[in-house]
Amino acid sequence: MTTPLSFPPTQTTQEPVLLLGMSSPVPTRFSDEELALIDDLVRSGVGDSRSAVIRQGVHRLADSVRRAQIDDAIARSYRENPQSAEDDDLAMASALALTEAEPR
Repeated sequence: MTTPLSFPPTQTTQEPVLLLGMSSPVPTRFSDEELALIDDLVRSGVGDSRSAVIRQGVHRLADSVRRAQIDDAIARSYRENPQSAEDDDLAMASALALTEAEPR
């Protein structure tokens, strides 16, 4: 069994490059309602098949979890190292300098 290899984003893409080897079947059960949702997505062109829709859902869920983890890390960093008044003053000075440097 070959597992997917994930590499960091390249200069030409914003998404990680995913190299897929052989796939492995994963038996699972879906309710009639879930299958109807999947079939609706296939009919609307989200994927060519149920499997494609499910795979896309897994990738989107993984991306969502990764983004939430990054969000949590950023928020934790700001809680642990809050901005100071000096940081605010420096940010305002930089913004003013950039505005003044714009061509008129």
